[in-house]
Amino acid sequence: MRIYNNISEITTLQHAIVTIGTFDGVHLGHQKIIKRLLEIKEQQGGETVLFTFAPHPRKVLFPDQKDLRLITTTEEKCDLLKQFGIDHVLVFPFTKAFSQMHANDYVTEIIAKALHTKTLVIGYDHRFGSDRAGNIDTLKALSAANHFTVEEIPVQEINMLNVSSSRIRKAIEEGDIDTANAYLGYHFFITGEVVKGKQLGRTIGYPTANIVIDDEDKLIPKIGVYAVNVLIGKEMHKGMLNIGTNPTTDSDNKVKIEVNMFDFDKELYGQKIKVEFIKHIRDEQKFANLDELKQQLANDKIACSHV
Repeated sequence: MRIYNNISEITTLQHAIVTIGTFDGVHLGHQKIIKRLLEIKEQQGGETVLFTFAPHPRKVLFPDQKDLRLITTTEEKCDLLKQFGIDHVLVFPFTKAFSQMHANDYVTEIIAKALHTKTLVIGYDHRFGSDRAGNIDTLKALSAANHFTVEEIPVQEINMLNVSSSRIRKAIEEGDIDTANAYLGYHFFITGEVVKGKQLGRTIGYPTANIVIDDEDKLIPKIGVYAVNVLIGKEMHKGMLNIGTNPTTDSDNKVKIEVNMFDFDKELYGQKIKVEFIKHIRDEQKFANLDELKQQLANDKIACSHV
């Protein structure tokens, strides 16, 4: 899969089969659209192209809304799209000026000329251009003159899934990993670098890798303990992860992300790891002493091992 950050880099597409959207999370609804792209490619030949945006349009259009967090970072989104078999991904720099582009110009200049689109596949209620005035009717009216066909995924096909990025975000924020994973069609995950912590876990028999996520827009599940899988290179390890302030041992009130792997004892400092969330086990608690904490960690390990 090729990734582009500048639309001028795309010059040699053969029969481009294109879809456009934010695709945050690449959830089951998004996967319906991707599946249709791949079906058209198999039937007609050509190359699949996914046109997406960074930053997220809401960040640009509503800068005062500081609370938007994303299910996937741009890098994570691209990794998922590669797994789903997309040929080309354009990560387009979304700006206020771009949002004010007339819908007709958007179709002719971006969809037709820049992307060389031959087939455009969109989800229902797709809107674009200044004031979001462009829609399926705009596309159909301009498609013939610009030498592409347009196909809309029916509302029934998406609605029957009962899925949306906002619904998944809410589930993750509430620690409802079961619902989030069901809507995503895969395990929600975070990626981050392992850094040195206080190393208290070693002294009580539960060494942890402290994870720092460098994208402030990445959505983090609510504080608590989770059963997880940890991907290190190509190896997967079961573990338990805590998101929280460690009220039993720490007083700085800073939220930390720490994972204990059950069958791994090597140093990971400076490495980037991927953590998949399997299930929420419990909320964070403050214990009277370290012995109580150790007993609870033993119970947590049993619970996580059996998920």
